[in-house]
Amino acid sequence: MTNWHRLRKRVHLICFLIFLLLPFSNVVRFDIPRQRFYFFGHELWINEFGIIFFTLMFLMFVVIAASVVFGRVYCGYLCPQMIFSEASAAIEKRLRRWLRPRAPVASAAFYSSLALASVFLAFVFISYFVEPRDLIRRLFSLDIRTAAGISGAAVTLLTFLDFAFVRLHFCTTVCPYGYLQGMLSDSGTLLVRYSDPKADCIECQKCVRDCPMDIDIRKSPFQIECVHCGECIDSCDTILGRLKTPKRGLIRYSWGAEGGRRFSFDAKRIILLLVVMFYAGGLFTALAMRHAVLVRVTADRATLYRTGTDGRIYNHFRYSIANRSRNAEQVVFSLRQLPAATLLLPRNPISVAPGATITGEFDISAPARRGGEFVTHFNLSASTIPDGQTDIFPMTFICPAEAQ
Repeated sequence: MTNWHRLRKRVHLICFLIFLLLPFSNVVRFDIPRQRFYFFGHELWINEFGIIFFTLMFLMFVVIAASVVFGRVYCGYLCPQMIFSEASAAIEKRLRRWLRPRAPVASAAFYSSLALASVFLAFVFISYFVEPRDLIRRLFSLDIRTAAGISGAAVTLLTFLDFAFVRLHFCTTVCPYGYLQGMLSDSGTLLVRYSDPKADCIECQKCVRDCPMDIDIRKSPFQIECVHCGECIDSCDTILGRLKTPKRGLIRYSWGAEGGRRFSFDAKRIILLLVVMFYAGGLFTALAMRHAVLVRVTADRATLYRTGTDGRIYNHFRYSIANRSRNAEQVVFSLRQLPAATLLLPRNPISVAPGATITGEFDISAPARRGGEFVTHFNLSASTIPDGQTDIFPMTFICPAEAQ
């Protein structure tokens, strides 16, 4: 028989550790000052909207699909508000029990420890948006002038007030997820259900006393306050086990209000699965096709051409190279399908430092040809070293009409 309380606390610990490690491992992090989005080892730039779009849509539909299938299990097992609120209540309860004769000391110890915890949690949270090494420097300098410093101070204050006074009241008054869940759930969603067809309930009220949301699950499994944490299941099993009742408790997890014991697919779940797979496939394809070095070349047509003292025709171009990798890269430009032309670059290959973006200009010269085409189409290639990536840019070379 599963001990849901023990399982829940283990999941809470795992979630807490993940919360601490994610911003330092760049698995999922949005670096606002540098305009970077980190996703499972990929450093995405803010202008890579396609990949970020697929990432956000994939995560959104994963949450929706999980809500349809597992109901509010997220609230009871994975939600940071639930995890830290329960931890805050447990710490306060223990301190007041240990320092029972000295209530003011217990209160001072609790609020002091909560203040330190708020600073730490705010630091970790802001680290999802500001590089941690930069943030810790701001923290030690007591920075409250920059956006990062002000945000850290505000999050610290809100965290302290939340876990000192609000806690689980947030779930029943502010959080929109509980209201949204009412629209997402259906007859096959997992929930905690009370069933007593033979009137075996002994009215011990332990399920009510142990409920973190202070509700009576016997009234309905669809109460908006119920987060389906399973604490009432353990309570009922414990009491009936002491009475040596030859069966489980009267409360259990079930698929839907009718008491289904097995998960079943229907059209709604199949469609959701296909949508999640579509966005997962789109995200995987976008990441696989992503080039670490982004090269852009445009023709400068403010002046269509110029004629040099050597009699050759010159066209002007601009380039931009963004190195989105963590290694130094080099880009080599070369011409194709433009006979007797010369590429005039100050240096070729061009070195680009990790995370840097450089811009520059260059000319392409070609001999004037009478009777030739006014516009000549050619390709400009940009090859990246050592990645071996090659981009081809279709371009045009313009000659003066009198040279034809």
